[in-house]
Amino acid sequence: MIVAENNNTPAKRVSIVSIKMVKEGSILYAGRKITTSSQAAEIARQFLEDCDREKLIVCCLDTKNQPLSMSVVSIGSLNSSIVHPREVYKIAILSNASSIILFNNHPSGDTTPSNEDISITTRLKECGKLIGVELIDHIIISDEGKYCSLKEKGIL
Repeated sequence: MIVAENNNTPAKRVSIVSIKMVKEGSILYAGRKITTSSQAAEIARQFLEDCDREKLIVCCLDTKNQPLSMSVVSIGSLNSSIVHPREVYKIAILSNASSIILFNNHPSGDTTPSNEDISITTRLKECGKLIGVELIDHIIISDEGKYCSLKEKGIL
């Protein structure tokens, strides 16, 4: 047994790790570059339409606003989802993203941002400032093809 110097406390084993992203699939995005909220909503629709539970997806973008990756970071219940900044920005950092766009769906069909939507958006924007990954927009998608951009509403 190895013990620490100056006392009899056993040494602690430290794991050596590596982190990898695993590509689960891909989608074809004709526009290449996202310049408007409606363009962003189109790419997210493929993931969020017809979902019976709330999901939060992060779209990672390069410096030219071209999508790099998309990942589901939270799956909630019918009307709520738990979101932590650590999960949102983990994929952004691994993707070497310059910025991100958040998407979530409201299975009820009402795209009005909830207090929780506004609160987490504000929190994530502040976190992004600290680590240098800008939150460009948070878009709420509904089944009827409607969307609400928190940026366009002046909330973000």
